[in-house]
Order: sequence, then structure tokens, then C-alpha cells
Amino acid sequence: MSVDHYENFPVASWLLPRRLRRPIHHIYWFSRSADDIADEGDHCPNWRLDQLQSYRDALQQIASGQLQLSPNDSRFAIFTPLAPVIIEQQLPISLFNDLITAFEQDVTVKRHTNYEALYYYCTHSANPVGRILLHLYNEQRPDSLDMSDAICTGLQLTNFWQDIAIDWEKDRVYIPTDTLTQFELSETYIADRCAQRPTSVTDNKHWLRMMQQQVEHARQLLLSGMPLATRLPGRIGLELRLIILGGLRILERLDEVDYDVFNHRPQLAKADWMRLGLRLLTTSFHNK
Repeated sequence: MSVDHYENFPVASWLLPRRLRRPIHHIYWFSRSADDIADEGDHCPNWRLDQLQSYRDALQQIASGQLQLSPNDSRFAIFTPLAPVIIEQQLPISLFNDLITAFEQDVTVKRHTNYEALYYYCTHSANPVGRILLHLYNEQRPDSLDMSDAICTGLQLTNFWQDIAIDWEKDRVYIPTDTLTQFELSETYIADRCAQRPTSVTDNKHWLRMMQQQVEHARQLLLSGMPLATRLPGRIGLELRLIILGGLRILERLDEVDYDVFNHRPQLAKADWMRLGLRLLTTSFHNK
């Protein structure tokens, strides 16, 4: 199982307390199904947005205690088991609506002008997942929420930087436009690299410098959130440690290939998992 589809940061069910497995299962499938509406198939944007609005409608019905879906309704299998989870765990409906906002952006927004716009997306696409989990873990201290946001945004950015070539094929560019401009680059560079066309030595140097900055920014976010893992007890804390270390290892792999994500998409291999196991025993998660 993965959180918000970060396939490189697995959340194995055996690490979860038994009482949380069912809630997280149903929350995951809500997110997974909404993400598929936004991304999968050849549906037109209006169809996708209409379907996502129907998810908002169902959430509103849960909030008002009036969820009524026919078994023939495509939403039935998702929302019928989700409703008692939200009610029993007292989960804020706003966090689920935030996720819908991000999926709507997946349909309508293909570029981000600056980091403020990119952070707005992360605030809705990634951070709600961490906050929902903290609600389930009964950890609501303000600085814990801040550290969760840092971890989730750091993971989201890590996913963006490893998937630049994949996202290009979907007509998506997550590197902010003003960041490309700052480093004297444009989308043409990404297009050329994806098509294996030659690029200039100067542009390659600019790309290297730009990606070093982006990767370091994501790394610092993950490091700043590390103390949260010491606040969560038992297997939950262990799970979070593995997630953070997995994200940091992906960033290391990006460094190692000189950010050539066009030919070398970093993934965690068997040797990486052995490395993570060792780091799990030796890394301090305090006061990063």
C-alpha cells in the first residue's frame, strides 16, 4: 500500500496497528479512485471535473449525515465504507475536499508559474494525507502538523523531480516557470532531452545547477520533518522513518545520476532497501 501513490515510499500493512488498517484502506481507495478520475482513460476534462464534483457532493452528504447512494452508483463502493470511517474517527471533511481540489488541478493546471503556486498544489495534494494520518494517530500538536506538511511536501517534490520525463509525456511540468527562467532554461530543454535531441553544454550546466537546488530544497524539507517520527509510537514511527529515509535515498539517487532523469529514473532497488535497513538503525531523527 502507498500513501498518495508514492510508490517508492511504501506503507506496508503489517506496520500498521490493526485498528487503523480498515480506515486507511478506505481512505486510500477514496484517494486512488479520485486520482484515477483525474488521470486515467481518455475522458474529456468536463467529464473528469463533473465526476470529481460528484465526489464533493458525496462528502457533503457525509458531513450532513445524509449519505444516500444507490448500489448502482459508481461511488457506492467508495463512500459507503468511507462514511463511518470519517464519522468514527472525526476526520475533517475539509482535508478530503482539499484532495479533490488537487485532482481538479491535475485536470486544469499543467504549469506552475512559481513556487507559491507549486506549494498551493502540494498543500492540497500531499499535505492532507499526512494530516489525515495524524488525526488517526491522535497527534495534533501544531508543530507536528507543520512537520507532517514538510515531509509530505518534500515527498511530493521528490516525486516531481524523479518523474520529470514521465510528466512531460502527460503535458505536465512541475518545475516552476520562473525557476526555469532564473536558470536560463525553458521547456524546450525538457522536450529536447525527452526526445534524445542534443543540448548545449551551457544548458546542461544550467540544468545541473537548477536541479541541485530543487533536490536540496526537497531534502531540507524532509530533514526538517524528521523529529515527527520520534513522536509517533511503535510501528507507526518505524513506518514514518522508512518513508523519510526512502525519500532521502531517491534524492541521493538523483544526485548520483547528475539529474539525468531522462535516461535514469531513480527507483529503490534491493540494495537500496538493505541500505535503508542499516540507516534505520543508525540515523538520529532528533533535531534535524
